Amino acid sequence: MEHLEAAGKSVHLFPSQGENAPLVLLHTVKDEGEAVYRGVRQRTDRDFSFAAIGGIDWDAEMSPWEIPPISKNDTPCTGGADSYLGKLIHDILPEIQGRVSGAPAYMALTGYSLAGLFAVYAMYQTHIFTRIASASGSFWFPNFLQYVQAHKPERLPERIYFSLGDREAKTRNKLLQSVEENTNWLQNWYREMGIETILEMNPGNHFQNAAGRMAKGIAWVIDDKAE
Repeated sequence: MEHLEAAGKSVHLFPSQGENAPLVLLHTVKDEGEAVYRGVRQRTDRDFSFAAIGGIDWDAEMSPWEIPPISKNDTPCTGGADSYLGKLIHDILPEIQGRVSGAPAYMALTGYSLAGLFAVYAMYQTHIFTRIASASGSFWFPNFLQYVQAHKPERLPERIYFSLGDREAKTRNKLLQSVEENTNWLQNWYREMGIETILEMNPGNHFQNAAGRMAKGIAWVIDDKAE
C-alpha cells in the first residue's frame, strides 16, 4: 500500500503488480479502504489497482444539488458534486495514475451511501468511468430519479452494481423509506438500456457490514466471469 496526498485528499493506493490493470476508485467514509480491498481480493482473482480516497466533505462533495437536512439533527447537503468531480478528474486521478503501471484497462467508480449516489451521478458528467458499484446508495435523494429520466449518461457503462440492506426502507423517515423502491427502479432503468446490472439485497440496515457489502459490489463489477 502507498499513501499520497492529492488536492487535499488522503489516498491509500494498492497498485497492481501487472500492466494496464483496471483501476477502482472508492470514496471512503472512514478508514475502511484496506478492509474493502482485502474483501475484494478474497472474492476474485482479477488483477486490479485500488485507490481509497478519504477526507471527503460528505454532505457537500457527494451531493449533486442542495437539499435541506433530512432529519432534526442532520446537516444540509450543499450540492458540491460537480466541483469535486472536476477536482477528482483533473487533480486527484493524475496523481493516482502516475503511480500505477500503464494506462488502466478501464476505471470503475464505487461508493457507499452518498458516495454510491455520487458514483451513479458521475456517469452523467463524465465518460471516463465504465463500471459503477453503488452499495446502499442514497437514492432517496430528492429529484434524483427525475434527473436520470431527463438526462443521458456521457457514456453507457458496461456494468452497474446496486445493493441494499433489507431493512433500509423500514424507517420512520418518510424520505428514506423510498430507497428500496427507487433503487429497484434504477436497476430496471439501466437494464432496459442494455447495461449489465444487478441488485443484491443484504441482511440488515444501512449501517451493517458496509465494507463487506462494498467489497461484494467491486468484485462483481471487475470480475469478468460474473453473471
